[in-house]
Amino acid sequence: MGEIVVVRHGQTDWSAGGRHTSVTDLDLTRDGEHRARGLARALGSRPFVAVVSSPRKRARRTAELAGLTITDVDADVVEWDYGDYEGRTTEDIRAERPGWDLWTDGCPAGESPEQVTIRLDRFLAKVRPMLALGDVAVVSHGHASRALAARWVGEPVSFGARLSLDTATVSVLGHEHEVASLRAWNAAV
Repeated sequence: MGEIVVVRHGQTDWSAGGRHTSVTDLDLTRDGEHRARGLARALGSRPFVAVVSSPRKRARRTAELAGLTITDVDADVVEWDYGDYEGRTTEDIRAERPGWDLWTDGCPAGESPEQVTIRLDRFLAKVRPMLALGDVAVVSHGHASRALAARWVGEPVSFGARLSLDTATVSVLGHEHEVASLRAWNAAV
């Protein structure tokens, strides 16, 4: 049984500043490009039966710099849609909405946790049959990747709050004795 190798895209100006970035299509910073190139070493010569990327250019550029050949661009692995909170920091949002939590509250004019769950479960249903053939790489985003890992292990997306994930990192979703597990998480290059 193959594994899902989750690659979080390299740094952007907004990710460096803690600003929520979903639909805004930003380029990688110079450091983001440098670290994305370093992902090639972390991925080694691991063969993939598929490389799925978010359509956002920060994800596609990360895949390119990491030496991955994208076989499918899938909107199901885009970042959580932050709606009215696009471009804002959590601190800024909580100044006007104390106690706000993305993982349980979602975003006005954006996605709810339930919508993210449906989208990521649909993605996992597409990927699981591929795992019979080998490993699948997924190049995605911070909150989406954390939520994907939560759904992989059968937890609600809110479990993703407990999974810190830096830019330009590799994580592995696999199995331990036939039980879905996090085989590696937030591995820096």
